[in-house]
Amino acid sequence: MTLDTVLPFIIPILWVAWLTYWLVCARNVKPDQWRESGRSRLLHRLPLLLSSVLLALPRWLPRVLRLRIVPAAVWPSALGAVLVAAGLAFSAWARRHLGRNWSAHVVVKEGHSLIRTGPYRRIRHPIYTGILLGFLGTAVAIGELRGFLAFVLATVSFARKSRLEEARMRELFPDYEQYQRESSALVPFVY
Repeated sequence: MTLDTVLPFIIPILWVAWLTYWLVCARNVKPDQWRESGRSRLLHRLPLLLSSVLLALPRWLPRVLRLRIVPAAVWPSALGAVLVAAGLAFSAWARRHLGRNWSAHVVVKEGHSLIRTGPYRRIRHPIYTGILLGFLGTAVAIGELRGFLAFVLATVSFARKSRLEEARMRELFPDYEQYQRESSALVPFVY
């Protein structure tokens, strides 16, 4: 087996392993006290769903979206796999620190607490940071326009969702504004 024969399988395996971990962890969370509306959820889930379709179903897409913009070589695939592994590991680390406060939706949990440990010391939305790094790595490995469009759509989705979460956290925690001043939303020292 050579690297170029193994690489096409690494990224899907990483995403499936990550998704499995996510689903297992989702079973042990606190009950919701408040939840965003279905319409609101749809507005940030739809771009993420479109991102997934762009990455997973290339044969269904118009030819222009399959235009190669990164050279077809082993190095972009290897770099992409490293980015995906790093991003998904980072998001799993963040998920672990959130513990039972985690939710796929914008919610307030019963007994909700403001987490400021691990990656949350410097980044307010490290799960999104990690997932976006995974999307970027996948885009680099695919090397086609569709991958980078998927990354942009995922970024739009998480930007909207993070703004909703931050508004709710400011209402819930008096010290949240201080936390905002001391941390970055997604990328330390950038945003």
